[in-house]
Amino acid sequence: MTRFLGKTVLVTGAASGMGRAAARRFSDEGANVVVLDLDRAALEKASAELPQDRLLIQPGDTTDMAAATAAVKAAVDRFGGLNVLINNAGIFRAGTIAETSEADFERMMAVNVSGYFHMAKAAMPELAKTKGSIVMTSSVSGIGGDWGMFAYNTSKGAVTNMVRAMALDAGKDGVRVNAVNPSLTDSAMTKDMQANPELLAKFNERMPLGGPIPSEGIAAVMAFLASDDARYVTGVNLPVDAGLTASNGQPAG
Repeated sequence: MTRFLGKTVLVTGAASGMGRAAARRFSDEGANVVVLDLDRAALEKASAELPQDRLLIQPGDTTDMAAATAAVKAAVDRFGGLNVLINNAGIFRAGTIAETSEADFERMMAVNVSGYFHMAKAAMPELAKTKGSIVMTSSVSGIGGDWGMFAYNTSKGAVTNMVRAMALDAGKDGVRVNAVNPSLTDSAMTKDMQANPELLAKFNERMPLGGPIPSEGIAAVMAFLASDDARYVTGVNLPVDAGLTASNGQPAG
């Protein structure tokens, strides 16, 4: 497919996992891709196989409004506009509220919430010009709660409602805002979870299609939400969870 031929897509958290898969998916569909992450070397390695004439490597920290603004400006300067923002950069730390330090909580909110705000605020004027879209990476942890994941749940709950509020306001400018809400995904962020056979078995008891979900599977849904195929879809938090949230929580018979 070439749904994004001639369009420009900015992907945050693009050095690994879902962000890397998203950059590859949009590039494969013809897009100019701007990849943003903290580490230039990691970005270069992750995007080495992408067409270099349609690629812009932009190191930066989304918790810094100036860096977010600079990334959007660089995209526009290089490719002439911006059509899609994939707001994906995020971090994870486990712990109950009693176990969560103030520093860890503030860092989680800075990356997972303020970073998304910075990027969306910087991108919105350009997206209004192109009638573009934003796709956020939220989580099933932004739809319901988890044990021992207080700060992460708080941050992803904020993203889930950020999507709804932003979609309402941005609709008048023709900008759509949606989110993917994955469950356990095959990424660096979940490597400790994937290394625990007992935990994986418990996940697979709850995921009818099985897990972990490949990052490429999440990227495919991002591409759908960003495309004209979803031109009447906005304000949606779409579970990409192999069926996990289809259950009401009762055990299998």
